[in-house]
Amino acid sequence: MSTPHRYATRPLAGAAAGLFLLLPLTACSSENVSCSGSQCTATLSGSGAEASFFGTDLAFAGTQDGRATVSVGGVSYSCGQGESITAGPLSLTCTTVTDDSLQITAALS
Repeated sequence: MSTPHRYATRPLAGAAAGLFLLLPLTACSSENVSCSGSQCTATLSGSGAEASFFGTDLAFAGTQDGRATVSVGGVSYSCGQGESITAGPLSLTCTTVTDDSLQITAALS
């Protein structure tokens, strides 16, 4: 009498569990982006650094006089440390602005 194989469903269950763990990460993508709930945070270092939030690409163009310049959808926006702006579909907060980097938080506006 042969015994049914109970192990065949384990890889499938593991793959399904992995998919559910990855779903929250699809809101934003980049090596330097972390998301929690409906907000994502990224640290962009160096002119030209990019991140993607909720399907919207953002590029860091650099800083001047304590203000960071970012490009969203081909439009340039400027913000100082602690300031919030609306850029396309995103609500952005420039959390930290340094001479060559920007820490930014994004949410859908």
